[in-house]
Amino acid sequence: MPVVLSLIVLVLMVVAIIDIITRDEGMVRYMPKVVWILLVVLLPFIGSVLWFVLGREWPARSVTRPSPPPFAPWASEPAPPPTRDTRTTEQQLADLEREIEEERLRAELARRRAQRDEDA
Repeated sequence: MPVVLSLIVLVLMVVAIIDIITRDEGMVRYMPKVVWILLVVLLPFIGSVLWFVLGREWPARSVTRPSPPPFAPWASEPAPPPTRDTRTTEQQLADLEREIEEERLRAELARRRAQRDEDA
């Protein structure tokens, strides 16, 4: 029995150390990662339990409503049709060139207005 308990504590400690090392610094609470590692190494059981209870930032759970069974299509909301750009590549390039030309003309108009305001 003591051997099993020792193995459980050892596995818990190893898992806690791996979790601490791989965890992003922003997801560690209360102490730096090095202090947590020292705590887990020096006090294996207590340190591991404290790490999983206090030190680790757990992802927020989202509450979702249960989905209807797949055999009940009337119970689910219809999916919106996918939006796809059905223009050809040539049409997309022509639209892009048109936008570039419009921007160039707007800049030219703004430059001429500024020049006209300076002359007046």
